[in-house]
Amino acid sequence: MNIEYKIKAASKEEILLHLKKCNDNFIPPLDQKVNLTEYSQKLADKSITFEAWLNDQLIGLVAAYLNDLENYVGHITSVSVIKDHNGKGIAMELLDRCIEYARGQNFKHITLEVSEDNPGAVQLYKKFDFEPFENKNRMVRMKLDVSK
Repeated sequence: MNIEYKIKAASKEEILLHLKKCNDNFIPPLDQKVNLTEYSQKLADKSITFEAWLNDQLIGLVAAYLNDLENYVGHITSVSVIKDHNGKGIAMELLDRCIEYARGQNFKHITLEVSEDNPGAVQLYKKFDFEPFENKNRMVRMKLDVSK
């Protein structure tokens, strides 16, 4: 399996197709929180995407807003891997690339939000030293100091 990692290569259509395939991996399902078409457009336009590709198919995606150049605080808005490719370290690789990118741009912190009903995702983020700082409506906000 030859996975290729890219930054900001996916079109909004490729992002939409990927998110549809990953919809039920999110807790709650992503389409219960956002309009997938509009969200894909927003990710394509305003986020930096860290992507895993296999045979021209987008199989993994981390999307982050790294545009606050006043406070240097970024936000990871989406982490997804197609189910058939879970457990292969793809999300870890993409998160690592995102964090290193933010560090290289002199960001101080990265935040994210995850459902407390998704313990696998919470554990993944804790491996990267994300720390919970707020819990509201079963959603946990976590923060990572990337300035270290």
